[in-house]
Amino acid sequence: MKIGILTQYYPPEIGAPQRRLSSLAQEFRKRGHTVVVLTAMPNYPRGRIYPGYRGLFRQEDRDGIRIFRTFIYPTNSLNKIKRLLSYFSFVLSATILGAIYLPKVDYLLTESPPLFLGIAGYLLSRFRKARWVFNISDLWPESAVRLGLLQDGLSLRLSSSLEAFCYRKAWLVTGQTREILGNIGQRFPRVSTYHLSNGVDTELFSPDHRSALVRAQLGNGKACLAVYAGLHGIAQGLEQVLAAAAQLQDLEDLLLVFIGDGPEKQSLMARARQLGLNNIRFLNPYPGEAMPAILASADLAIVPLKTKLPGAVPSKLYEAMGSGVPVILAAEGEPAQITQETQAGVVVSPGDATALAAALRDFISSPERRAQMGVNGRLAALARFDRSRIAQSFLEFLSRDYRHSPR
Repeated sequence: MKIGILTQYYPPEIGAPQRRLSSLAQEFRKRGHTVVVLTAMPNYPRGRIYPGYRGLFRQEDRDGIRIFRTFIYPTNSLNKIKRLLSYFSFVLSATILGAIYLPKVDYLLTESPPLFLGIAGYLLSRFRKARWVFNISDLWPESAVRLGLLQDGLSLRLSSSLEAFCYRKAWLVTGQTREILGNIGQRFPRVSTYHLSNGVDTELFSPDHRSALVRAQLGNGKACLAVYAGLHGIAQGLEQVLAAAAQLQDLEDLLLVFIGDGPEKQSLMARARQLGLNNIRFLNPYPGEAMPAILASADLAIVPLKTKLPGAVPSKLYEAMGSGVPVILAAEGEPAQITQETQAGVVVSPGDATALAAALRDFISSPERRAQMGVNGRLAALARFDRSRIAQSFLEFLSRDYRHSPR
């Protein structure tokens, strides 16, 4: 089969969609299929084009996969106009240049969000006569409304209309979580769906990568390291972690390490200084290849969300489970259900800094409990969330269609 992936985010950028989609592409390739990727010039999360990637178009090979990169107006600003300019600059460049350079494919998988990329995905699938797979990792515009990024009005109505258009025109709608698919199925019962779960590379994210040297570099000698690694954005609600840290300054052995970047980072650092927090450390993003050792070397992984986002399960949860690291999750819905079912960590309500602080305090005093939850998470990752198995099942699904469809 020939499979195309259309996404705004892809390595060398670091982040959850980048890891997930590049892993999926590599699994497809390993099994003998041709994979091409159409993506933007790398700029995430700082909103600046990476060195060596200027211009309107660039073609490269990465891990045996052909990648076409097109122009994007880069920004990490929270300004709505700038963000829309960024989204639509890539929609336009991907549509025009993709129509010229993207080879014929049998299936074109388009990543959402951003929801607007569905416009390019639909048009390119028509140009190339490909079956269009619309992959939903977060429900938009619903999540944007819950985060306060979108209010009732013309913008919301247009976004909802685009969402409905994409679902109805897609040959298949894939969703990361069962909650996403349930939401779509309830509103659009005639749409064909498939549960393309997120997961983790259980060889890459493994307790075997635990390193005393990495731990010493991160922790400055502290006995207990609680790590948040990822985007410092609105959806993560990291201010609740700062509020919890303010209640834990009596614990001399605890250090909360924030690794990453994003539009909220500067305000979070300013808030930490304002509160006089001496148990917080902010670090710049590390290369993706460094993250397995960093995560495996932590004692706890903090996985917060600002509010309930229907269907959102942070990839950080799966990576912590794969690494054998217990989780403190501030979320509701499916991620809470996964954490509780697998007994891989503790769940608190998003925004409840007091409960988060209490969970951290309890974990510090219970090393045996931490260790058992880490083991539980690792076993669940191997059994249920291994990316290789997830990719294989999806390929088998596509192969059945491919064998029985006229070409």
